[in-house]
Amino acid sequence: MSARNDPAATIPVREAHAMDSGRLARWLDDRLPGAEALTIRQFSGGQSNPTYLLSRAGDRYVLRRKPPGALLPSAHAVDREFRILNALAGSAVPVPRALCYCDDASVAGTPFYLMEYVDGRIFWDPALPGLTPRERAAIYEEMNRVIAALHVIDPDAAGLADFGRRENYVARQIERWSKQYRASELERIDSMEQLIDWLPRHVPPDEPARITHGDFRIDNLIFDRHELRIRAVIDWELATLGNSLSDFAYHCMPYRMPESVRKGLAGLDLAPLGIPSEQEYVERYLERTGRSAQLAPGAFDFYIAFNLFRLASILQGVAARARLGNASSEHATEAGSLTRPIADLGWAQARGVH
Repeated sequence: MSARNDPAATIPVREAHAMDSGRLARWLDDRLPGAEALTIRQFSGGQSNPTYLLSRAGDRYVLRRKPPGALLPSAHAVDREFRILNALAGSAVPVPRALCYCDDASVAGTPFYLMEYVDGRIFWDPALPGLTPRERAAIYEEMNRVIAALHVIDPDAAGLADFGRRENYVARQIERWSKQYRASELERIDSMEQLIDWLPRHVPPDEPARITHGDFRIDNLIFDRHELRIRAVIDWELATLGNSLSDFAYHCMPYRMPESVRKGLAGLDLAPLGIPSEQEYVERYLERTGRSAQLAPGAFDFYIAFNLFRLASILQGVAARARLGNASSEHATEAGSLTRPIADLGWAQARGVH
């Protein structure tokens, strides 16, 4: 896998995301003492918060901070990431150990937090090329286990009772991402206009509030190098209290995503690959979370359409940051170009909801 496609690869720190390494080292000395020189590299993956690998005397840490420059309202909430990592520590959901948080922008230019570096494998393509059918089946079973484990956690018991509003999550998300899309809109996209009109009028009945990751993709999971076991779920920027079915539908989007739009499973013969069908995968999740095997008619398809809309809004924000010059990835413009085809796919899903 090339560095271009490997989200775990590191590169020299981009000029737009440079930090004063001396000032950062002095700040760290008071919290993680060490006389050795600090080296900083930037992870090539990620489109939102710049993420860095810090190394000193054989120890490695990950620093994640807000990007510099003008930002969309409520975005890049690294303080919330730090909080949820602490809340989930020791739970059935594996997360990196959170070490320290800094809201003093003079240290690194923007607020940031530090967490442990978790070594392992990150898979980029949900079709898992190069693996055996048995390995693919085990990976999908493990992903299903972990996202179900997240969704059965009691937010109150985890100390996250105030981590987000509990009512009308999807309706509020539609409103939020419509505003985010308008704030970063670069051109008119008819399918987005259709979704902005259609989605608020077709929201399914509300669900009990649960902890949602918001971006539970295969490349946000670090697997053990020797076992097909998840060692850490990363990138919690969008986590909140919300609708667990919607969160799970986002995770399932690759089943509806053709290779021509973004890496996905649509059109593949899954059984010989060892990958469960969408129906099998959904049923396994429902069993694990103790839900009825039946969903309201059209509900899951609605959540797929909503999540494609949400993804298109996120990608539009990436494109806007690329134009402003403060995007976290050098491939931001390419990612932003997917806004229209993702929106078109979302509207196609919406038209199929009955």
